[in-house]
Amino acid sequence: MSFAVIQTGGKQYKVSASEILKIERLDDEEGKTVEFKNVLFLNDDKSSEIGNPNIKGAKVEATILKNTKNRTVLVFKKRRRKNSRKKYGHRQKISLVRITKIFSKDGKLIAEATPQKKITQSIIKGDRERLKQENEAKNLLTKEKQKIKKSVIKIEAKKIESKPKVAKKVVQKKPLTEKKK
Repeated sequence: MSFAVIQTGGKQYKVSASEILKIERLDDEEGKTVEFKNVLFLNDDKSSEIGNPNIKGAKVEATILKNTKNRTVLVFKKRRRKNSRKKYGHRQKISLVRITKIFSKDGKLIAEATPQKKITQSIIKGDRERLKQENEAKNLLTKEKQKIKKSVIKIEAKKIESKPKVAKKVVQKKPLTEKKK
């Protein structure tokens, strides 16, 4: 599995094709393709490249899915014995990005994302229905196996009962009292 380490927004991210990331807000519009040329590390299935500090010519392409705000971070400041409290929140602006292609320094394509499956209610409903059917099939198989085991046990019990009873000889072993020298 090939991956790259890129730097954007003052942070470094390990990315692979078709991965969705939350990164610092980009100025571009939703749906646009963005290139990250600040690639620090590349790993193909066969080889690895380390930048000094960057790999010249290498790039990672991504599509902006959404520009939004992250979860609220609450900040609470209190000065004890002064009856001074301050509470406020902060929502960092982020961009959701889907990595589509990773290129090496030669411009050779290392990894490409598969086409994104459009999720609809009918697909979700179909997946749920398929899971239900699979679970029902597994339950039926286990019940059938249990029935077979019970019938085998009954058959073996009948075989044991139908055998003529033979008196067993009881052989007593002599206790070892003397040790051989």
